[in-house]
Amino acid sequence: MVRDDSVTQWIAQLRTGDDSAAGKLWERYFRRLAGLARKRLQDVPRLPADGEDVALSAFHSLCAGLEQGRFPDLADRDSLWRLLVTITARKARQLVRDERRQKRGGGQVVGEPDEASGLEHLLSREPTPEFAAEVADQCRLLLAKLGDEELRAIALWKMEGATSEQIADRLGKALSTVERRLRLIRTLWAEEAAL
Repeated sequence: MVRDDSVTQWIAQLRTGDDSAAGKLWERYFRRLAGLARKRLQDVPRLPADGEDVALSAFHSLCAGLEQGRFPDLADRDSLWRLLVTITARKARQLVRDERRQKRGGGQVVGEPDEASGLEHLLSREPTPEFAAEVADQCRLLLAKLGDEELRAIALWKMEGATSEQIADRLGKALSTVERRLRLIRTLWAEEAAL
């Protein structure tokens, strides 16, 4: 069992941007956070993210917030756990809320023949040069937000249609590593979209 003073030290180290402290806190809390998020999401079918994605996003928010000087009252494992639970619950609630928004159909199933033919019409049109330029600019911006050459390569390969297994082979990494990196990419891009 990890002593409370170790968690307190890790919090202090994380405030200074110590990646090893983040890793230790990650190992200690991630599974519990993912389980909590899964419980919060279990009654909502077909979400674009799962409990691990929500926990990853919550942990990322914690680390970024500490490095930015937020959470000044955070001092020990009890206050850390309360904060992590709060962030995770909010992110799960936001995910459910966003999925149920009216622009996403408000939870309703999209109609069939008339809407399908309308969709085919839209998909058959060529994009305007302005739209293509806007998409290219957005892709460049999102790739730049990743800040890591390997993450950018993974994102590009995925956009090109490569499977996670193919990406793992190209990188010489385990499939689980690639899947974790893909979840991180989704989280970073979702946070960018929320701004």
